Amino acid sequence: MTSLETLFSPEKIGNIQIKNRIVRSATFMASTEKYGYVSQNLIDIYSELARGGTGLIISGFTAADPGGTASPFQAGLYDDSFIPGQKKLVEAVHEYSGVKIAIQIAHTGRQGYHPKYHPVAPSPIPFKTTGLTPRELSSEEIKDLIQKFIDTGRRGYECGYDMIQLHAAHGYLLSNFISPFTNKRTDEYGGNIENRAKILIDIFTGLKDELGKNFPLIIKLQTEDFIPEGLKLEEGVQFAKLLSEIGFDAIEPSGGGGDAQILSKKAYPSLVIKNPEEENYFLSHVREIKQYINRSKLILMGGIKNPIFAEKILKDKIADFISMSRPLIFEPNLPNRWKEGDHSPAKCISCNGCYMTVRDGPVYCVTKKRLEKKAKRLSNSKKI
Repeated sequence: MTSLETLFSPEKIGNIQIKNRIVRSATFMASTEKYGYVSQNLIDIYSELARGGTGLIISGFTAADPGGTASPFQAGLYDDSFIPGQKKLVEAVHEYSGVKIAIQIAHTGRQGYHPKYHPVAPSPIPFKTTGLTPRELSSEEIKDLIQKFIDTGRRGYECGYDMIQLHAAHGYLLSNFISPFTNKRTDEYGGNIENRAKILIDIFTGLKDELGKNFPLIIKLQTEDFIPEGLKLEEGVQFAKLLSEIGFDAIEPSGGGGDAQILSKKAYPSLVIKNPEEENYFLSHVREIKQYINRSKLILMGGIKNPIFAEKILKDKIADFISMSRPLIFEPNLPNRWKEGDHSPAKCISCNGCYMTVRDGPVYCVTKKRLEKKAKRLSNSKKI
């Protein structure tokens, strides 16, 4: 039997030790109470993941501003009223030995479609999915949003989260600044790579000043847009190098987003995997980035299903952690199954049915529910 020694070995992100190399990639579960307050259902979802053996859970998209939410059932932490529920969620996860949890903070940016708030972005580039053209932010409004990210991070710290992840991918606000397709600014927040990364650097610096140098900050980073005139991997690598140099403790490279779903077949996060050759679809990005990264840990995400392959990636030091979402929606106990010796791939068939449940919520595995209904029908028929 192949050993999964590295996959289940401890490793640190900053000063926080993770009990294994398995990360639950941030996933919007559409499971809060109305207006973004933590529900018992959301606590149960994260508790099940913790019980199932995941080493680090990254919470789903948590809004840093009321105008940056995409659903009334999307978590918020933009004022103190959210703290009691968020604290209860963290405490529930920490009941499971060694499990850590990060909060992902974000803003929808030009992909927003809130009925009360018009979407905002670095530049007024129309978003075809909603048919809306975002309002261009002034430099003062950008500074105000930077402070809102910092304040949200402080609240996350007060809730007991082990680290903070900035969501700078998938076409949301922070990635809007990175992409040359959505950032046409000529001021200090546009133009060259350093200027387009300024909002990230300013949030990072503000959080470090607020929370201390040792509190871990990580980032989900757009490294390719997969659209014409968008961010290319060559620039994505340069962003990763810059953010590693300033001190981000871990980088989770990603790509795609709302525009790619219209203009490209590589439309993560709605990518359907049909065969093993289509798995691990951000591996090439991580390989490119790895040679320029010295201090930041690298988290490989995207279509990871086979523990034997994950072990090899980690053992060869191509990545430091692997992160999954859809396989853990189908099978929250997957890490325990692998650890206990069943090394067969994740049962998730990558049909992407779960992604289609986002709008109505709560998110669930369509295939799993279908199989459970079928099993129930068969069981009932045998009783007749």
